[in-house]
Amino acid sequence: MKPISKLAQGISPSATLVIDALAKQMIADGIDVVGFGAGEPDFNTPDYIKAAAIKAIEENKTHYTPASGTLDLKKGICAFMKREFDLDYAPECVCVSSGAKHSIFIAMQAI
Repeated sequence: MKPISKLAQGISPSATLVIDALAKQMIADGIDVVGFGAGEPDFNTPDYIKAAAIKAIEENKTHYTPASGTLDLKKGICAFMKREFDLDYAPECVCVSSGAKHSIFIAMQAI
């Protein structure tokens, strides 16, 4: 068996996931904990979102989308930014990512 690369050997566990696992274990042990690890909400997904997800599956919207987000999503984000903050953005100025760490990583790679 070949050894893994030095780069791969240098990867340590995600501190966020370690903290999240610890908080979940403490909750399972009956300890009253507010978890600040993974950034997940402390409530269940609302029914209207569940219904929209089921509808999307039924409509076969299960394929890869553009890496920076769909045009409809980008337009929605632009509308939100205008409505909430009175900021004007064009969809081509919006890049959707899978989370804050991913966004920061991509930004750092770009510069």
